[in-house]
Amino acid sequence: MRYRPLGRTGLEVSVLGQGGAAIGQQYGPVAFEEARDCVWTALDAGVNFIDTSAYYGKGLSEEYLGRILEGGLRQRVILCTKAGRLDRDVFDFSPAGLRRCVEGSLRRLRTEAVDILLAHDIEFAEDYEAIFTQTYETLQQLRQEGKTRFIGMSAYPLGLLRQAVERCSLDVIISYAHYTLQNTRLLAELLPVAEARGTAVINASPLALGLLTEQGPPPWHPAGPEIRAACRAAVEHCRRRGHNIAVLAMQFCYAQERIPCTLTGTARRSELLVNLQALDQPLDSQLLAEVQSILAPVRDQSWPSGNWKD
Repeated sequence: MRYRPLGRTGLEVSVLGQGGAAIGQQYGPVAFEEARDCVWTALDAGVNFIDTSAYYGKGLSEEYLGRILEGGLRQRVILCTKAGRLDRDVFDFSPAGLRRCVEGSLRRLRTEAVDILLAHDIEFAEDYEAIFTQTYETLQQLRQEGKTRFIGMSAYPLGLLRQAVERCSLDVIISYAHYTLQNTRLLAELLPVAEARGTAVINASPLALGLLTEQGPPPWHPAGPEIRAACRAAVEHCRRRGHNIAVLAMQFCYAQERIPCTLTGTARRSELLVNLQALDQPLDSQLLAEVQSILAPVRDQSWPSGNWKD
């Protein structure tokens, strides 16, 4: 396993992080034993960063992880959770709501404090000024109270994350689906601002929420038909060449040294092993060029998310 500094936190994180979305059944049913085996395998391989949320499975991801990390394993990981998003269309970023959410998360995770606490998917807020003032102040208070060591925010729109970094002193932010084989806007539109302020940027959804996988995206995926078709063509090209596009996609992300950690929401050991395989194999530069050519018509295209308008 390789490790990189996490911004100004003083922490060293594994380049591959364990996401908690699939553990919370976001992509289909997963048994506790299956999730446990996946996480234990990740820890044995050197993964030391785990991210989850009160939203994933309405707390089920946190409940599972709390049980999985009992018996001393909690001390081996950098544990991050997210608050403010409670369900697909239910959000509460108010000071009282954030506190209720965090207390529930700590109870389910069976820990007195997390290492990193983020306001989750802030693009769905109705008042961004309140996010940059009240929500941010509450995160600071929770840090002062010892409920978390570091604070931050997560979102899809890069313009909103850029403003969050500029307006608030954040330790960590999570951006998703903006550094992939299909979309690398993260490098130009967010990283320079974050790096100038010492804010670590974690890259989530390197497989573009399933677009860059052999099984394809879930039905609810927000990408338009052109992006879907181009990604499917890239998947099929890799298959014809005897390669799994997920391996190439992960290798592409691992190679970017400005990104400390790339998160995948894996809950099955077989999927985790693909991500670990990508750490050990050399990147096929010819295949990468071919895939990038196929994806060129939809390069850096994205989709709307939440209430934010760039």
